Amino acid sequence: MAPHPSPLPIPASGDRPVIGAAGALPWRRRGDRLEVALVHRPAYDDWSWAKGKLDPGEDWPVAAVREVEEETGLQVRLGRPLPLAEYSFVDKRGQVADKQVRYWAGEVVGGHGRLLNEIDEVAWLDVPSAMTRLDYARDREQLRAVVRHDQAGTLETWPLAIVRHAKAVPRGKWSKDDWLRPLDATGRARAEAIVPLLAAFGVDRLVTSGSTRCVETLAPYAEATGRELHRKTGLSEEGYLEHPGKAVRHLRRALERAVPTALCSHGPVLPDLLEALQAHLQHPEEPQQGADAAGAATAAERDAIAEALHEAADLGMAKGEVVVLHLVGRGATAQVVAVERHLP
Repeated sequence: MAPHPSPLPIPASGDRPVIGAAGALPWRRRGDRLEVALVHRPAYDDWSWAKGKLDPGEDWPVAAVREVEEETGLQVRLGRPLPLAEYSFVDKRGQVADKQVRYWAGEVVGGHGRLLNEIDEVAWLDVPSAMTRLDYARDREQLRAVVRHDQAGTLETWPLAIVRHAKAVPRGKWSKDDWLRPLDATGRARAEAIVPLLAAFGVDRLVTSGSTRCVETLAPYAEATGRELHRKTGLSEEGYLEHPGKAVRHLRRALERAVPTALCSHGPVLPDLLEALQAHLQHPEEPQQGADAAGAATAAERDAIAEALHEAADLGMAKGEVVVLHLVGRGATAQVVAVERHLP
């Protein structure tokens, strides 16, 4: 039997490369019972979460969804991110390596459940059984987070992806109307890369500025999924200059719908949208309805969300960047419970 990765505390070293990996905790409900799926690796004879290394150039959420399906045959829609796992281990060659694994809660939405990729068993377990069966203490941190979010009523979330259009032909090299300016080769490549990223979060609705560079940023996803592109003049630079309040009204409509949505706009418009979302943070004195003390968001989590939104608004989103917000509720009472930034 091959040895487990070393559980001994090996000092981290800046000289060692960091191996990036991603995974998810597939979850489902059986009546009132929350269940999670663990995988068994015969090579190590251990029980853990489905995870694996990133392919070159692959976004972390894309790798997480891919690895879950490759190892379990289950298709998941990623929800809120879970605690990061960082550890050092002795690899099969006897060399020390560092690993960083990012996890998400993954609601099962389909799949055949066939075992693949060095996995010989998948077990659906309730929380106490899963806590007992997991072989590594570090894997229990993600499960504790899932339980905490479930107690707070914030495990089932819906995503709002704020997208800045990808890199376009420079203004100085374009002689026609600016709203017709298309993406350049770099921008088109980023638009294609956004397809599996939005798919990982199960985006269903596409709302975009009518400018060509915004339309072309979301068009590959629309074509791949058969979704309609909803063009809104109020999200364009020209429409924003004429009627500054329309962009935020489009955001509010997205919050009222409360369906997985991607909203694409421009650098000058996005700060208003990101600042408007600050009003949807949970305040320390106003815990999530139905939450108990163990399930409520911590002040540190709220501060991290506020800082991420403020930084994206104040310093600006990069071209082709996607900010994914995880929300519960709808309309004026919708609350942002997590946020993540995905750069090109």
